[in-house]
Amino acid sequence: MKPLVSPARLPFYYGWVVIAVAFVTMAIAVSVRTSFSLLFPPILDEFGWQRGVTAAAFSVGFLSSVVLAPLIGVFMDRWGPRAVIPLGATSSALGLVAATYATSAIALYATLGVMVVGASIAMSYHVHSMFLPNWFVRRRGLAIGIAFSGVGVGAIVILPWLQSLIEADGWRHACVVFAIALVLVVIPLNVALQRRNPSDIGLQPDGHRADDGTAGARAAIDVVVDRDWTGRSWTLRTASRTARFWWIASAYFTALYAWYSVQVHQTRYLVDTGFDAEVAATALGMVGMFGIAGQIGVGALSDRIGREWGWTIALIGYAACYGALTVLEVQPSIELVYFVAAAQGLMGYGIGSLYGVVANEVFAGPRFATIFSILSLGGSSGAAVGPWLTGEVFDRTGSYSSAFWLAGALSLVSILCIWMAAPRKVRLAAGVAERRAMLSD
Repeated sequence: MKPLVSPARLPFYYGWVVIAVAFVTMAIAVSVRTSFSLLFPPILDEFGWQRGVTAAAFSVGFLSSVVLAPLIGVFMDRWGPRAVIPLGATSSALGLVAATYATSAIALYATLGVMVVGASIAMSYHVHSMFLPNWFVRRRGLAIGIAFSGVGVGAIVILPWLQSLIEADGWRHACVVFAIALVLVVIPLNVALQRRNPSDIGLQPDGHRADDGTAGARAAIDVVVDRDWTGRSWTLRTASRTARFWWIASAYFTALYAWYSVQVHQTRYLVDTGFDAEVAATALGMVGMFGIAGQIGVGALSDRIGREWGWTIALIGYAACYGALTVLEVQPSIELVYFVAAAQGLMGYGIGSLYGVVANEVFAGPRFATIFSILSLGGSSGAAVGPWLTGEVFDRTGSYSSAFWLAGALSLVSILCIWMAAPRKVRLAAGVAERRAMLSD
């Protein structure tokens, strides 16, 4: 009897189980971090601290992730996501509960900063980028884009719900409820179903030739351009001695500087500009809604046109976003608010689907998680510096204008860095490789 599912296709089907678990995890995990933007205004109102001082809790969190990232890389190489992701969820849940007892900025830094924002790196983009590329070859950008689009669904569903909890029962109650969601959903899902590699369950990545020669199995795509490069057994020491390593780290720093500067300050900025809190929270949710299409669309498009072009589209989105924000200060309009949300979501959020793929296509190998952890310190540093420096600029000048111009300029610098890293000269995106193969036949 012919099997219902060809063995050659099994990796495809379980690969999508892995993607589904990642989708749900990202919806909750990244919303935990993004929720700081909603907690920011009521915390400011309650304690009366300066914006730079309060926003520094977010920056402290990302700085702590700089310390945690190398450890997480080692843990991933040894134990995989089934251990690392629940560990991050446990820390974030405890941090949310502990934050409800905070009465000083230092306590806020330790709880919402280190335990929540910092530990969220163990269950968000950073960790998922270490193993999701292992499951797909042909549809790598699309698959990761779908997984990371959970962030957008989380923003649409979770952030407005969280805002309603804050308005009804206060920010402390919202933190406790969020902690419960982490414990009940994220931990059991990942312990039961998540896997690091297809080989962990005797499978292969989708797109590779089946060993048993099953009829209908598709031949592997030859995406390799530089065989000398891909033939090396990359370690952190050898990778860090290459120019590509530092170009990618710089692209990460500038991209996440732009991403998180607007994410942390957008809600308060819109309120200052004259919009009510509901509009500001809705705008943040719209970013996530548009981000669903952005993560999937930019990821899938990069499979066809290359990672550098996908990165370019994403960072142009942030440059356009900051340009619109500067205009919004002098000419407020709801249409501009929609444009800001669309530019971030439809274009900017595409960074998420490319973040780990770019590094993986350059430094893939047994030690990739460790290499990626150090590489991504650039991104974590940008995410830490951006919100803090943006708040400091406001405190000193009374305006976000200069900070927004700086972030927009760094968006363009990030584009330059990724083209200098040139992942296309190591491995081609699958669609590009297929087109070249067809033309050469």
